[in-house]
Amino acid sequence: QFSFQENGWGASLAERLARKCDVVNRGLSGYNTRWAKLILPRLISKSTGAESTVAVTIFFGANDSALKDLNPKQHVPLEEYAANLKSMIQYLKSVDITEDRIILITPPPLQESAWEKECLAKGDKLNRRNATTGEYAQACVQVARDCGTDVLDLWTLMQKNQDFSSYLSDGLHLSTKGNSFLAAQLWLCLEKKLSALPSLLPYWRDVDHTNPEASLL
Repeated sequence: QFSFQENGWGASLAERLARKCDVVNRGLSGYNTRWAKLILPRLISKSTGAESTVAVTIFFGANDSALKDLNPKQHVPLEEYAANLKSMIQYLKSVDITEDRIILITPPPLQESAWEKECLAKGDKLNRRNATTGEYAQACVQVARDCGTDVLDLWTLMQKNQDFSSYLSDGLHLSTKGNSFLAAQLWLCLEKKLSALPSLLPYWRDVDHTNPEASLL
């Protein structure tokens, strides 16, 4: 949901793809795969037009991996998380969005000390662990391998920079730098899918101003 805020990764992709295709945001803050699996047919249906869908990203895990005893509302067991991802992929295939157009994104790493401050401020205990999030990230990567989709392993990539805290605004959610990092990494996956897309309508300098119909109709 936050990907279309100022400096968000979705907004960055939309800007980059202006005049090529529309970037549609169907993110829902706080949701997990159990809920997403149920609502996916409402978000993407056969009538959406599979033939005009170039790519779909599925980005879950940060909420599913919440600790069961401290955050039972968002927590989804690891095995169910993997099954839910597979179910979403199968649904997309059923509406003719093939696996080569699907990109799974793992949850980013969790910076525990920063997120613990957020939890304590609300009177809660630390309700996530980076090691646990990593297990969900590994499961996401494995689902991609099993199903033949692309995957962006954000959890691993961000931790190649030893101090990954700058990628996160509060230990959990992406900062401006984290959004830029995700947009850049995702573009590496998307570029080969989108590089052949033609621009919609000619550049303004190429319009024949004496006879615009000839250029535009």
